[in-house]
Amino acid sequence: MLVIFVAVEGPVATLLGAAAASTGLMHLGWVFIAASTGNLTADTLWYFLGYIGKIEIILRIGQRLGLSRELLERLQKGMREHTTRILFIAKLTVSFVIPSLIAAGLVKAPWRRWFPAIFTGELIWTGSLLLLGFYTTEAIKRVEKGVEYLALAGGLLFILFLIFMGRRLLQKKYRDISAMDEKTENRG
Repeated sequence: MLVIFVAVEGPVATLLGAAAASTGLMHLGWVFIAASTGNLTADTLWYFLGYIGKIEIILRIGQRLGLSRELLERLQKGMREHTTRILFIAKLTVSFVIPSLIAAGLVKAPWRRWFPAIFTGELIWTGSLLLLGFYTTEAIKRVEKGVEYLALAGGLLFILFLIFMGRRLLQKKYRDISAMDEKTENRG
């Protein structure tokens, strides 16, 4: 199930899986495998979306937007020549991986050139997210423990305050009663 969640919403689902592993609901190793599989599945789908697309359509749309055909052809050539580097760097970012995968599909970059870069980047990306989510949750649990101790200390201080104030009120009431008794004795 986590594989599907990660394929749809990668980083958030990965962080939630890491948090679940931190609390003992899931095993961190299985979260890593599920998150990596989900992300690689989504990446493959983005590549194939570009693969079934037509570069000619992109060139026509680009020209309508004011981009020269030479610039678009230079970008296409650059993607073909630097697929591995572009995809590896893009995989380590949140926003550039999808356009880069679609572009790799559009230029029909061979599987053996783009998949190893994506796979390596995925191991780093998912591992980093898991560590971040896992240890952040651990830190929150420690803070929660500290808050529990703080609440306990605050409760004890409040009880001591009530006892102190209660004693003062009782002493004042006792003094008032004693003063009234003395006045009555003095009159009589």
